[in-house]
Amino acid sequence: MVTLQLRQLTVPPGHRIILHNIAWQEFEEILTELGEHRASKLAYSQGNLEIRMPLPKHEVAKVIIGDLVKIILEELEIDCESFGSTTFKREDMDSGIEPDDSFYIQNHARMIGKEKIDLTIDPPPDLVIEIDVTSKTQLNAYLALAVPEIWRYANDKLQINIFENGKYIESEISPNFPKLPIKEIIPQFVEQSRTIGRSPTLRKFRQWLKKYDH
Repeated sequence: MVTLQLRQLTVPPGHRIILHNIAWQEFEEILTELGEHRASKLAYSQGNLEIRMPLPKHEVAKVIIGDLVKIILEELEIDCESFGSTTFKREDMDSGIEPDDSFYIQNHARMIGKEKIDLTIDPPPDLVIEIDVTSKTQLNAYLALAVPEIWRYANDKLQINIFENGKYIESEISPNFPKLPIKEIIPQFVEQSRTIGRSPTLRKFRQWLKKYDH
């Protein structure tokens, strides 16, 4: 049997590799070897490990959508704790995943000051964001962790998935922001940012939000 070191593998931007029959301890060792300061994203479920290397297009969309969410939270005076691309994992569920962005909203008070997350004790994030450019989001890992709400952005459209009765169903509204037309407005301002740039887009979004009757 041939054994390869992770440093021998190169994943070009926009590509992914999938490793099979990876034990939990091996997954933990891979996380340690790769470290926290890296560009690659990992998703682990039932022995299968996917390593993705995002494209610049992915990163730009991730940042702008995360910024839009933060503006909503600020303008509506909703408290939150943001955990970005933290690795959320549970050995007992044999699953782990790193979202593009994550927010504790309903459970924000429980997460203040947390430096490490233990999902056998702590709740999963209330909202995660995934940009499906390189590959589609692995919902199996999210199912195992019971994340309540996932935004999946792909092909200039936003899909909202909510966890209900042990599975994800598509929703027209965001349970975290039920009075806002999230599915329509987020892609609209992401598209606008490609034309006028990030900062002017965020200013226009803040202005729109202040005028919107919510």
